[in-house]
Amino acid sequence: MKTKYPNIVEFQVTGEYALFSDPIMRLGGEKCSYQIPTYEALKGILSSVYWKPTLIWRILDVRIMNPIQTEVKGIRPIKYGGGNDLAYYTYLKNCRYQVRACFDWNDNRPELAQDRNENKHHQIALRMIEKGGRRDVFLGTRECQGYVEPCVFGSGKGAYDDLPELSFGLMYHGITYPDEAYSEQTKGRMTARFWYPVMKNGIIHFLPPEQCPGQKPLRAMEMKSFSTDLGNFSGLREFGEVE
Repeated sequence: MKTKYPNIVEFQVTGEYALFSDPIMRLGGEKCSYQIPTYEALKGILSSVYWKPTLIWRILDVRIMNPIQTEVKGIRPIKYGGGNDLAYYTYLKNCRYQVRACFDWNDNRPELAQDRNENKHHQIALRMIEKGGRRDVFLGTRECQGYVEPCVFGSGKGAYDDLPELSFGLMYHGITYPDEAYSEQTKGRMTARFWYPVMKNGIIHFLPPEQCPGQKPLRAMEMKSFSTDLGNFSGLREFGEVE
Protein backbone atom coordinates (compact mmCIF):
# COMPACT_ATOMS: atom_id res chain seq x y z
CA MET A 1 0.00 0.00 0.00
CA LYS A 2 1.42 3.38 -0.98
CA THR A 3 1.81 6.06 1.64
CA LYS A 4 -0.49 9.06 1.22
CA TYR A 5 2.46 11.33 0.46
CA PRO A 6 5.29 9.20 -0.94
CA ASN A 7 8.50 10.24 0.76
CA ILE A 8 11.19 10.83 -1.82
CA VAL A 9 14.84 10.31 -0.99
CA GLU A 10 17.62 11.25 -3.39
CA PHE A 11 21.23 10.20 -3.12
CA GLN A 12 24.39 9.62 -5.11
CA VAL A 13 26.34 6.39 -4.92
CA THR A 14 29.89 6.11 -6.23
CA GLY A 15 32.45 3.35 -6.43
CA GLU A 16 35.65 2.44 -8.20
CA TYR A 17 34.14 -0.82 -9.45
CA ALA A 18 30.72 -2.48 -9.71
CA LEU A 19 29.40 -5.88 -10.75
CA PHE A 20 25.66 -6.01 -11.43
CA SER A 21 24.50 -9.36 -12.73
CA ASP A 22 21.77 -11.97 -12.77
CA PRO A 23 22.12 -14.22 -9.67
CA ILE A 24 22.36 -17.24 -11.97
CA MET A 25 25.75 -15.87 -13.02
CA ARG A 26 26.98 -15.92 -9.40
CA LEU A 27 27.37 -19.70 -9.17
CA GLY A 28 30.97 -19.74 -10.32
CA GLY A 29 33.16 -19.38 -13.37
CA GLU A 30 33.25 -16.20 -15.44
CA LYS A 31 31.20 -13.19 -14.29
CA CYS A 32 30.22 -10.22 -16.40
CA SER A 33 28.44 -7.11 -15.19
CA TYR A 34 25.38 -5.58 -16.76
CA GLN A 35 25.98 -2.11 -18.19
CA ILE A 36 23.63 -0.51 -15.66
CA PRO A 37 22.58 -1.13 -12.04
CA THR A 38 19.71 -3.51 -11.37
CA TYR A 39 16.67 -2.54 -9.32
CA GLU A 40 17.61 -5.15 -6.71
CA ALA A 41 21.18 -3.83 -6.36
CA LEU A 42 19.98 -0.25 -5.79
CA LYS A 43 17.34 -1.45 -3.36
CA GLY A 44 20.06 -3.36 -1.50
CA ILE A 45 22.15 -0.17 -1.29
CA LEU A 46 19.20 1.74 0.16
CA SER A 47 18.48 -1.10 2.60
CA SER A 48 22.08 -0.85 3.79
CA VAL A 49 21.48 2.84 4.38
CA TYR A 50 18.22 2.30 6.30
CA TRP A 51 16.15 -0.88 6.63
CA LYS A 52 12.90 -1.58 8.46
CA PRO A 53 10.52 -4.54 7.99
CA THR A 54 7.67 -2.04 8.32
CA LEU A 55 8.35 -0.56 4.89
CA ILE A 56 9.39 -1.53 1.38
CA TRP A 57 11.79 0.67 -0.58
CA ARG A 58 10.75 1.47 -4.15
CA ILE A 59 13.47 2.53 -6.57
CA LEU A 60 11.96 5.09 -8.94
CA ASP A 61 14.80 6.29 -11.17
CA VAL A 62 18.54 6.04 -11.64
CA ARG A 63 20.67 8.54 -13.56
CA ILE A 64 23.91 7.32 -15.12
CA MET A 65 26.45 10.05 -14.43
CA ASN A 66 29.74 8.60 -15.74
CA PRO A 67 30.47 6.91 -19.09
CA ILE A 68 29.86 3.15 -19.06
CA GLN A 69 33.29 1.52 -18.96
CA THR A 70 34.39 -2.03 -18.19
CA GLU A 71 37.58 -3.63 -16.94
CA VAL A 72 38.48 -7.32 -16.96
CA LYS A 73 40.31 -8.76 -13.97
CA GLY A 74 41.89 -12.14 -13.40
CA ILE A 75 40.40 -13.61 -10.21
CA ARG A 76 41.19 -16.69 -8.11
CA PRO A 77 37.77 -17.59 -6.66
CA ILE A 78 37.34 -20.32 -4.06
CA LYS A 79 35.96 -23.57 -5.52
CA TYR A 80 32.96 -25.18 -3.85
CA GLY A 81 34.91 -28.41 -3.45
CA GLY A 82 37.91 -26.64 -1.92
CA GLY A 83 40.98 -24.92 -3.33
CA ASN A 84 41.05 -22.09 -5.86
CA ASP A 85 40.04 -21.67 -9.47
CA LEU A 86 41.01 -19.22 -12.21
CA ALA A 87 38.41 -16.91 -13.77
CA TYR A 88 37.97 -13.56 -15.49
CA TYR A 89 35.46 -11.08 -14.04
CA THR A 90 34.25 -8.11 -16.08
CA TYR A 91 33.54 -5.11 -13.82
CA LEU A 92 32.12 -1.68 -14.45
CA LYS A 93 34.67 0.98 -13.49
CA ASN A 94 34.52 4.57 -12.24
CA CYS A 95 30.83 4.32 -11.34
CA ARG A 96 28.60 7.19 -10.26
CA TYR A 97 24.81 7.11 -10.08
CA GLN A 98 22.06 9.40 -8.86
CA VAL A 99 19.10 7.52 -7.38
CA ARG A 100 15.56 8.59 -6.53
CA ALA A 101 13.36 6.35 -4.35
CA CYS A 102 10.43 6.31 -1.94
CA PHE A 103 8.83 3.79 0.41
CA ASP A 104 5.48 2.02 0.78
CA TRP A 105 4.12 0.34 3.87
CA ASN A 106 4.52 -3.42 3.87
CA ASP A 107 0.97 -4.82 3.96
CA ASN A 108 2.43 -8.28 4.61
CA ARG A 109 3.46 -7.06 8.08
CA PRO A 110 0.20 -6.17 9.87
CA GLU A 111 1.90 -6.96 13.19
CA LEU A 112 4.07 -3.86 12.63
CA ALA A 113 1.22 -1.49 11.77
CA GLN A 114 1.88 0.54 14.93
CA ASP A 115 5.29 1.49 13.47
CA ARG A 116 3.84 3.18 10.38
CA ASN A 117 4.98 6.68 11.19
CA GLU A 118 5.77 8.16 7.79
CA ASN A 119 7.60 11.28 8.92
CA LYS A 120 9.77 9.36 11.40
CA HIS A 121 11.05 6.88 8.84
CA HIS A 122 11.58 9.55 6.21
CA GLN A 123 13.65 11.76 8.50
CA ILE A 124 15.74 8.83 9.76
CA ALA A 125 16.41 7.75 6.17
CA LEU A 126 17.54 11.26 5.23
CA ARG A 127 19.90 11.39 8.21
CA MET A 128 21.33 7.97 7.36
CA ILE A 129 21.99 9.10 3.78
CA GLU A 130 23.88 12.12 5.13
CA LYS A 131 26.00 9.80 7.29
CA GLY A 132 26.72 7.40 4.41
CA GLY A 133 24.46 4.59 5.64
CA ARG A 134 24.18 2.32 8.66
CA ARG A 135 26.00 -0.59 7.05
CA ASP A 136 28.64 -1.04 4.38
CA VAL A 137 27.45 -0.29 0.86
CA PHE A 138 28.36 -2.50 -2.09
CA LEU A 139 27.85 -2.06 -5.82
CA GLY A 140 26.57 -5.51 -6.69
CA THR A 141 29.20 -7.65 -4.95
CA ARG A 142 31.18 -7.61 -1.71
CA GLU A 143 34.47 -6.61 -3.30
CA CYS A 144 32.92 -3.48 -4.90
CA GLN A 145 32.74 -0.92 -2.09
CA GLY A 146 30.33 1.97 -2.59
CA TYR A 147 29.87 5.38 -0.97
CA VAL A 148 26.56 7.18 -0.48
CA GLU A 149 25.94 10.91 -0.11
CA PRO A 150 22.93 13.24 -0.52
CA CYS A 151 22.29 14.88 -3.88
CA VAL A 152 19.61 16.64 -5.88
CA PHE A 153 18.45 14.24 -8.57
CA GLY A 154 19.11 15.76 -11.99
CA SER A 155 21.83 18.15 -10.82
CA GLY A 156 25.21 18.26 -12.52
CA LYS A 157 26.24 17.06 -15.96
CA GLY A 158 25.67 13.43 -16.85
CA ALA A 159 27.49 11.46 -19.51
CA TYR A 160 24.29 10.56 -21.39
CA ASP A 161 22.15 13.67 -20.94
CA ASP A 162 22.13 14.26 -24.71
CA LEU A 163 21.41 10.65 -25.72
CA PRO A 164 17.68 10.44 -26.58
CA GLU A 165 17.22 6.71 -26.02
CA LEU A 166 19.21 3.51 -25.41
CA SER A 167 17.68 0.06 -24.85
CA PHE A 168 19.42 -2.71 -22.91
CA GLY A 169 17.28 -5.72 -23.81
CA LEU A 170 15.98 -8.30 -21.34
CA MET A 171 17.50 -7.82 -17.88
CA TYR A 172 17.10 -9.15 -14.37
CA HIS A 173 15.02 -6.72 -12.31
CA GLY A 174 15.03 -8.31 -8.85
CA ILE A 175 13.64 -11.00 -6.55
CA THR A 176 10.31 -10.86 -4.75
CA TYR A 177 10.51 -12.57 -1.36
CA PRO A 178 7.41 -13.79 0.52
CA ASP A 179 7.44 -10.84 2.94
CA GLU A 180 7.10 -8.44 0.00
CA ALA A 181 4.54 -10.45 -1.98
CA TYR A 182 2.10 -8.37 -4.04
CA SER A 183 -0.17 -11.09 -5.49
CA GLU A 184 -1.46 -14.59 -4.85
CA GLN A 185 1.20 -15.91 -7.25
CA THR A 186 4.06 -14.41 -5.22
CA LYS A 187 2.82 -15.39 -1.76
CA GLY A 188 4.76 -18.17 -0.07
CA ARG A 189 7.48 -18.36 -2.70
CA MET A 190 10.57 -16.66 -4.11
CA THR A 191 9.97 -15.08 -7.52
CA ALA A 192 12.48 -13.65 -9.99
CA ARG A 193 11.51 -10.65 -12.09
CA PHE A 194 12.73 -9.55 -15.54
CA TRP A 195 12.13 -6.46 -17.67
CA TYR A 196 13.34 -4.37 -20.64
CA PRO A 197 15.05 -1.18 -19.37
CA VAL A 198 15.35 1.90 -21.57
CA MET A 199 17.57 4.87 -20.79
CA LYS A 200 16.29 8.27 -21.94
CA ASN A 201 18.65 11.24 -21.65
CA GLY A 202 20.71 9.37 -19.08
CA ILE A 203 17.75 8.40 -16.84
CA ILE A 204 16.24 4.94 -16.40
CA HIS A 205 12.74 4.81 -14.93
CA PHE A 206 12.17 1.50 -13.12
CA LEU A 207 8.93 -0.42 -13.42
CA PRO A 208 7.37 -1.36 -10.07
CA PRO A 209 7.96 -5.05 -9.25
CA GLU A 210 4.31 -5.96 -9.85
CA GLN A 211 4.45 -4.52 -13.40
CA CYS A 212 7.51 -6.45 -14.62
CA PRO A 213 6.60 -8.45 -17.74
CA GLY A 214 8.71 -11.46 -16.72
CA GLN A 215 7.79 -13.31 -13.51
CA LYS A 216 9.51 -16.63 -12.75
CA PRO A 217 8.64 -18.56 -9.54
CA LEU A 218 11.79 -20.14 -8.15
CA ARG A 219 10.85 -22.09 -5.04
CA ALA A 220 8.56 -22.18 -2.03
CA MET A 221 9.64 -20.05 0.92
CA GLU A 222 8.06 -19.16 4.25
CA MET A 223 7.82 -15.58 5.44
CA LYS A 224 9.65 -14.73 8.64
CA SER A 225 7.30 -13.46 11.32
CA PHE A 226 8.17 -10.70 13.79
CA SER A 227 6.62 -10.35 17.21
CA THR A 228 7.06 -8.05 20.18
CA ASP A 229 8.96 -10.80 21.98
CA LEU A 230 12.41 -9.49 22.95
CA GLY A 231 14.13 -12.67 21.84
CA ASN A 232 12.65 -12.35 18.39
CA PHE A 233 13.76 -8.71 18.13
CA SER A 234 17.08 -8.93 19.95
CA GLY A 235 19.11 -8.96 16.74
CA LEU A 236 17.24 -5.95 15.41
CA ARG A 237 17.69 -4.02 18.66
CA GLU A 238 21.42 -4.46 18.37
CA PHE A 239 21.37 -2.49 15.11
CA GLY A 240 18.78 0.04 16.27
CA GLU A 241 16.03 -1.31 14.01
CA VAL A 242 13.48 -1.34 16.83
CA GLU A 243 12.60 1.63 18.98
